[in-house]
Amino acid sequence: MNTLKAGDKVPEFSSKDQDGNTINLSDYGGKKLVVFFYPRANTPGCTAEACNLRDNYAELQSQGYHLLGVSEDSEKKQTNFRNKYEFQFPLLADEDHTVIDAFGVWGPKKFMGREYDGLHRTTFIVNDGVVERVISKVKTKNHAAQILEG
Repeated sequence: MNTLKAGDKVPEFSSKDQDGNTINLSDYGGKKLVVFFYPRANTPGCTAEACNLRDNYAELQSQGYHLLGVSEDSEKKQTNFRNKYEFQFPLLADEDHTVIDAFGVWGPKKFMGREYDGLHRTTFIVNDGVVERVISKVKTKNHAAQILEG
């Protein structure tokens, strides 16, 4: 797993959001972008994380941040997740791992003694295409504060 670090340039990517719209990294040129990766839509930790960002969205926006959620869920699952919790930000359906691989967040995980490959819950603060900060120990219930304290 070769995860991007602070100072790394993010490779250009293109992926579909929950509505089938194409989202490119270049759409956010010159902007501060929060790219948060979560393992699976509608699971407790992922829901807590995304809802915390939703509840603090106005403050994040006032600080100039744009948000992009990414998981390997299908467009349909992302649509259901977004609609159920009324998220104001796009969720990328990265089924082919284009964005996941660009950021290097897929790799070995352990859960209840079992080892498997999966998506690591990681958040990247990107400024004009360059990683400014990486949050690898995401606090799902207080994630917006982690982003804002940077």
